[in-house]
Amino acid sequence: MFNAIRVIPKVSTMAAINPHHLGARAAHIDGRLKGKVAVITASTDGIGYAIAQRLGKEGASVVVSSRKEKNVQKAVESLRNDGITVEGVICHVCNAEQRKKLFEVAYNKFGGLDILVSNAAVNPGVSPVLETEESVWDKIFEVNLKCSWLIAKEAYPLFIKRGGGNIVFVSSIAGYQPMEPLGPYSVSKTALLGLTKAIANEVIHNNIRVNGVAPGIVATKFASAITTSEVIKEKTLSIVPMKRFGKPSEIASTVAFLVSDDASYITGETIVAAGGTYAHL
Repeated sequence: MFNAIRVIPKVSTMAAINPHHLGARAAHIDGRLKGKVAVITASTDGIGYAIAQRLGKEGASVVVSSRKEKNVQKAVESLRNDGITVEGVICHVCNAEQRKKLFEVAYNKFGGLDILVSNAAVNPGVSPVLETEESVWDKIFEVNLKCSWLIAKEAYPLFIKRGGGNIVFVSSIAGYQPMEPLGPYSVSKTALLGLTKAIANEVIHNNIRVNGVAPGIVATKFASAITTSEVIKEKTLSIVPMKRFGKPSEIASTVAFLVSDDASYITGETIVAAGGTYAHL
């Protein structure tokens, strides 16, 4: 019998074999999105910015947007300093002309569209569902749901021209487990789960995949009311098995997977990235 000889490779060799030995930046810059064009709404800060950064580092040309010009300029400068090919557009998703501009820039600057990430959302009021003002309810559903539908509808012809594409809707763990007192916001995110499935079923024959990601509580400016209050923080983390808030980069990596060929057999699904928080409708 032969005696087994175990050869322990040098660290550099191990890094080549196992990407987990590499730095986070080096591990995911593998070019799997090279040649792709991505439009991400509400992408100059927080989760949206992290998504733009991740897709750009994986080789995509990205179009970022925000309602404020200074935020767009700052994000574009920062992403370009990272070596990312990017253009920025001022866009309030409720503004039809500004939504149109997003896709014009993607087409005129980069030649088309392959990826749409619908991330824009608002929560202008905090109150129990049955005490919510009608105007607040309407605003939440206009931005979080109607505009998500509109922007996908407007992207559709560009996907057809391209021969396929990917849409990702950013929902929320609140879509599965309504959060008090964010009832209307939670319901709007539940509706996104349905929108994801409905569109996915209709466009699969066009080689378009439609998926969603449902983040848990992520440490961003949007969630600062929860993440900066010790009392609320403790209560919130009591339902999170990992006992910590998420990072924008952790949501971005999920989106990068969904829009890549690594997820080529996945459509109509929403991946929950919430530290193990219970998620079931």
